[in-house]
Amino acid sequence: MPVTTIDKHPETRSMVVTAHFDAPIERVWTMWSNPRNLERWWGPPMYPATVVEHELTPGGKVLYYMTGPEGDRHFGYWKVTAVDAPNRLEVEDGFADDEGKPNLELPTTLMRVTLHAEEPARTRVLIESTFPSVEAMEQMLAMGMEEGLKGAMSQIDDLLLAAAS
Repeated sequence: MPVTTIDKHPETRSMVVTAHFDAPIERVWTMWSNPRNLERWWGPPMYPATVVEHELTPGGKVLYYMTGPEGDRHFGYWKVTAVDAPNRLEVEDGFADDEGKPNLELPTTLMRVTLHAEEPARTRVLIESTFPSVEAMEQMLAMGMEEGLKGAMSQIDDLLLAAAS
C-alpha cells in the first residue's frame, strides 16, 4: 500500500497524506500531468473518474466527474494555482455541478501536492489539503475524504508498473 500515513491537524485545518512509490519522480508526476493516467486513479476504486478538461498550468482548470456503481455522476474541479513540474502542484479542489460550475454549498480545499525523489527509482508524495474552517474539515472527513483519497492512491502502483513495462 503506497499510503504510509494520514495526519489530520485540526489546529491548522489540514490533512497530510504521505505515500511512497517505487518509481522515478518523472513517472509519478505523469499520474497528475497526463489526464488519461489521472482518470485511472483519481477517485475511489468503485467511482472511476472521467477527465473532461485538463489544463495543468497556473490559471488552468481540471474538470472531471466520478461515476458511482449505480451510474450516478459526481463532478469536481481543480482551479490550478501553481505548477512546478515534476515537483509541485497546487490547486483549489472543489465540487461542481454537471456543467462544471463550482458548487458553493460544499467547501473547497487548497490541495498542495509535492513530489520528492528519495532515490533514483523511489518517490515520496505529500498531499496537503487545507480547509477553510474546522467545520469544513469535519464535513469533508464525514463525507469520506480520507478513505476516498487512500483508496484512490492505492491504484497508482499498478499504473506505475504498467508504465514501466
